Amino acid sequence: MRILFVGDIHGKPGRRILRDRLPRLRQAHDVGLVIVNGENSAGGAGINAETAQELFAAGADAITGGNHT
Repeated sequence: MRILFVGDIHGKPGRRILRDRLPRLRQAHDVGLVIVNGENSAGGAGINAETAQELFAAGADAITGGNHT
């Protein structure tokens, strides 16, 4: 199984890029599991339920956090 780990999704631009590019990356590289770092996905200041839902809707299977979470 191929695993893709995407580092630091930062704010709305990062969420948009993930949404736009992840489906093609997943297909092109036959990725079975996508893990993203979402600790800055809410405007660079943590993560909230809304941004977590966006990451999952974009195709993430799991979200990691960090010191901003």
